[in-house]
Amino acid sequence: MPQIDTHAVATGLLVTLVGYASSAAIVIKGLAAVGASETEIVSGLVGLAIALFVLAVGLSRWTRMPISIAWSTPGMAMLATSAMPAGGFPAAVGAFVLAGAAIVLAGLWEPLGRLVAAIPKPIANGMLAGVILKLCLSPFVALGRLPLAAGAILLTWVVLMRFARLWAAPAAAAVALAAMAFDDGTKGLAFAWPTVRLVVPTFDLQTTISLALPLFLVTMASQNIPGWAVLAANGYRPPFRPILVATGLVSVALAPIAMPTVNLAAITAALAAGDEAGPDRSRRWIVAAIGGIGHLTLGLLAAFAVVLVTRSSPQLIEAAAGLALVGALAGSLKGTIDSEPDRIPALITFLVAASGLTWGGIGPAFWALVAGIAVHVFATWKPSAA
Repeated sequence: MPQIDTHAVATGLLVTLVGYASSAAIVIKGLAAVGASETEIVSGLVGLAIALFVLAVGLSRWTRMPISIAWSTPGMAMLATSAMPAGGFPAAVGAFVLAGAAIVLAGLWEPLGRLVAAIPKPIANGMLAGVILKLCLSPFVALGRLPLAAGAILLTWVVLMRFARLWAAPAAAAVALAAMAFDDGTKGLAFAWPTVRLVVPTFDLQTTISLALPLFLVTMASQNIPGWAVLAANGYRPPFRPILVATGLVSVALAPIAMPTVNLAAITAALAAGDEAGPDRSRRWIVAAIGGIGHLTLGLLAAFAVVLVTRSSPQLIEAAAGLALVGALAGSLKGTIDSEPDRIPALITFLVAASGLTWGGIGPAFWALVAGIAVHVFATWKPSAA
């Protein structure tokens, strides 16, 4: 085992803190929205801690490249704005299993991967922007209801966006947690060891279309493909398809303990693969591995974090979660309108996703894709010459 220097340890811990503090609240809110109890949410966070540890350490050690692993933040944001499935949380767990299985299939069967990549990027961006828009509005809605606490959260984020952008979302989350600690519903809380809860998945067509398919597409388009692109931009080209298989298999294996899908990290990947991780490119894999160890350690706080978040005012955590997604919203909106030929289909996708349209029990993410692709095909179709 090569010697681990203090810089690698510090950067690895930074990867952990930025990833966890920025969006753990979104995971909690997403799981709660699809019917998970406090115990099941804790179990899901424990599963994520195990998965991120095993995959980050294992894949980084195997490839000798900085392979950072994360949960699907856009996917969790989609869950947070979804209705509870008719089959309750077991049906949502079934969707996690199917989404993970689809990722495995994309790694094993190249045509499926090509089919996902063939979805026009403006349409994929439009779906993501529409899904997360409501959550990004939450900080400003909270200002009207809890002006002091929400104002402090927002001010912290704005100031750090100017002077220390990387810490803006984690610091806003820290202020939100501090405000929650003074909420009447959280008085008397104490540390508790996390526990694991088995949830037997159930499967139905409605939940598959409404949750599993959009979760798979969002994870691939907004996490796995950008995550691999970040690594490539920094001079690393790991084997993409085996990584898809590994993350998909772990997602399937741990879904029955309420764990949602895991994937290549996009944002924290830049920290582990970039110059911040040290001058020796051959040793940057250690940073990603330490990030995985950090996530395993933070898993010990899962029970305390879930109780703190779920028993305090929902506007506080929604405010912090919404601010964590502002960057993703900006990027996806830009991608939605960048291409003039696809602008109208992409905007239709965005509007349908943002509308919250539910038809036949199937949620807006799916109908947004259907509408956007249909308009795209109609706009670009040219009849063949007789």
